[in-house]
Parts: sequence; structure tokens; C-alpha cells
Amino acid sequence: MKKSLPIIILVLVLVLLAGRGVSTYNRLVAKDEAVNHQWAQVENVLKRRADLIPNLVNTVKGYAGHESQVLTDITKARSSVSEAKGPEEQEKANAELNKALGNINVVVEAYPELKADKNFQDLQAELAGTENRIAVERKRYNDQVSEFNQDVRRFPTKLIASLLGFQEKQYFEISQAEAQVPEVSF
Repeated sequence: MKKSLPIIILVLVLVLLAGRGVSTYNRLVAKDEAVNHQWAQVENVLKRRADLIPNLVNTVKGYAGHESQVLTDITKARSSVSEAKGPEEQEKANAELNKALGNINVVVEAYPELKADKNFQDLQAELAGTENRIAVERKRYNDQVSEFNQDVRRFPTKLIASLLGFQEKQYFEISQAEAQVPEVSF
């Protein structure tokens, strides 16, 4: 009996370590899925904004048809957002779209009747609401990424995570251009 005691202790230690490993793996999977789910929400609201833009462009076209370069830039930037994959590409495409949408304010200044148009005002309000949704979903995504990254970087989880292929996730950050406060005048 005395000879089997070390074997029993070793087996118990291995069972405890295996249990800890399984528990850690399951927690990492759940957090990884939470990050993926939240990224899908970010993409959802970015798509909502991209879907509103053609209506905005068409409304502006009705008043300022010869401002085609601004409208073309917006359409091109919208396509880039739709085609972007992952936070890094989305950040770049989002910055381009924000810049293009900022240029529409120049067009609006030149056409006072456009500012007074109900459809245009409604679309501007929809876009503003969507921008707020994007900010909320971006924050929620970054919160999930922070929680996941902290877990992946903590010891001893870091050892298990690296063995199982879990890596830190990328935050969805704004570019330097987006950090600048835009000047809006109506």
C-alpha cells in the first residue's frame, strides 16, 4: 500500500491539472466567442450606416448633381467599409468614409435648400444615431477584447492559451484623423 501512495498522489495531481486545463480552455473559448459575437455587432451597425449612405447620396444628388466627385468618394469609401475584414481594415475604411462624409458638409453649405429638405434632415438624424450606435458597439467590442486579452496574458492561463493557439485580439481603435474634432457649420 505504501508503494502505491505516490502513484495515487501523482494521478490525483494529473487529474487536477487536466481539470484546470479543461476549465481554462472552456473559459477561453467562451471569451473568444464573446469577442467574435461583439465584432459581429460592430459589423452590423457599420453595415447599417453603409446602407443609409446611398439614400443620403441620392438626396444630395437631387440638389447638387454636379458635385459628383464628393458623391463618388462617398460611394467608393462605402464600398471599402463593406469589403473590409477585421478591425484593422475596418479602421482604415471607416476613416476614409468619415473623411468623405465630412466633405458632404461643404456641399450642404453651398445648397441652403438642401439643409432645409426633410429627407436630408431625416437621413442626417439617422446617420447621427447610427454613429452613436457604432461608438457603443465599438466600446463593447473593445471591452470584450480587453477581458479576453487579460485572460490570455495571465499566468498560468498564458501557457495553456499559447499551447492551444489562443492569441490576443486586436482592438478597434480610431485613426488619428478621426480623433480630430470636425468643424460642422450649418
